[in-house]
Amino acid sequence: MLTKKAVIFIAALLLSACGYHLRGAFELPASMKNVFVEGGSGPLRDQFSQIMQSSSGQLASSRKGAGIVIKILSEDFNRRVLSLSTRGKSNEFELEYRLDYEFANAVDAILMPRQTVEIRREYYNDQQFVIAKDNEEGVIRNEMYQQAVHTIVNRARVVLEAGTK
Repeated sequence: MLTKKAVIFIAALLLSACGYHLRGAFELPASMKNVFVEGGSGPLRDQFSQIMQSSSGQLASSRKGAGIVIKILSEDFNRRVLSLSTRGKSNEFELEYRLDYEFANAVDAILMPRQTVEIRREYYNDQQFVIAKDNEEGVIRNEMYQQAVHTIVNRARVVLEAGTK
């Protein structure tokens, strides 16, 4: 009984020592606790809000007082057919999400010039389960928004940490 407790304690100690943290949570620098997002679609802004809340940060309602401003310059979702069935119906789709952004500070000085995030996903379209596949596409789109926000937040962390050194 004592050895089981010791093993569990050692495993917990090793996990905490290696920097393990739950997915979605970030260690944000102090200047990134208050972020203003300029532009972007509703689902993208929702993902920013969720990630900031899970990382003990918040989205600012204005530029004033924001540690960093994320300017969404353009955002585009494309869907194309990859393969067709013998009846001419689409079997497979590719979703492409492209997002252009840049970082600025509260007084609009550019911290990082225009960057692009491109995410592609493919999924099989079963003709017998049309409604379920529409729901699947919605879930995939949401995951693509989430991945884009994770990428942007990671890049913002690097830019802010490099600026303080």
